[in-house]
Amino acid sequence: MNKQAPHSVRPSAQAGFTLIELIVVIVILGILAATALPRFASLGGDARVASLQAARGALNTTAAMVHGQALLNPSATQITNDGISIPLVASYPGASTATANAAGLTENDYLITPNNTSSDVPATTTTPTVPANGFVVVPNSIKGTATAVTCYLSYKEAANANTPPVVTLVTSTCQ
Repeated sequence: MNKQAPHSVRPSAQAGFTLIELIVVIVILGILAATALPRFASLGGDARVASLQAARGALNTTAAMVHGQALLNPSATQITNDGISIPLVASYPGASTATANAAGLTENDYLITPNNTSSDVPATTTTPTVPANGFVVVPNSIKGTATAVTCYLSYKEAANANTPPVVTLVTSTCQ
């Protein structure tokens, strides 16, 4: 009887990766990571833009709600909303930190800079132009930096009862 041994693995057979194959895989993963990184690197900027867009929506909503309350009480000079007294200008919220606070914008998250004069406060290297009778909102994460000049929200109070306040979003370089 002629028995053959079962097929077995030769001792010289390869078991696993060689060092060269491991290095090639690591290099390929490094290249993939380097090409994917720029796509995710600006997440902070995207978050700032989203935050400012939400702030713009909150300011527009607050202005509409306060205007509605002012129309019900035409002689009012201020409206109290959630315990915050908001001054009125032409039946719309005036340019004050109270307006920003009523919209849910707080100093914990934003630098709020009001300007209650009749002329714009010019921009500096680290602060945007503050409109006359308005205020600007800058995320705290970039206040005092050059990015703040091109990543902010401005609110300019209503010029008359027929024109609502102007809320402008500037996000050209919110890195």
